[in-house]
Amino acid sequence: MRDDDHPPSDRPIVLLSDRQPIALDAAGLLELARTTLLGEGLVDVELSLSFVEEAEIEDLHVRYMDEPGATDVLSFALGDVDERGVRLLGDVVIAPAVAARNNPLDPPSEHRLLVVHGILHLLGYDHERDIEKATMWARQERYSGVRAP
Repeated sequence: MRDDDHPPSDRPIVLLSDRQPIALDAAGLLELARTTLLGEGLVDVELSLSFVEEAEIEDLHVRYMDEPGATDVLSFALGDVDERGVRLLGDVVIAPAVAARNNPLDPPSEHRLLVVHGILHLLGYDHERDIEKATMWARQERYSGVRAP
């Protein structure tokens, strides 16, 4: 289905691109993203989820964050509204290989945690201060079912 073919009943719209070799529960991660967005009161929005190799996320990390090395998740906010009246939230980019090192006993749980973490960053949540971190971590756990370390 093309992007512009999504009727309002299919919203929020979550697009997924998998450009890496590790097996993922794509359907489950798409549903988790939709559930997170709906839980935050967002319907007329579009989100892009990309699962990439370490080299790609490292390049993005250096180029946009000016930080060396691969990371597990990056979020790139857009916030534009398209001709359908859909707010384009932005992109969440995840490196499953890095996620697997974060949680080698349960990589799928780490994937869920990172999907929610990335979405919450797009929505303005942060974890720089303790109070912000507590709020964000509680939401992450509510949606992903995974307790952050």
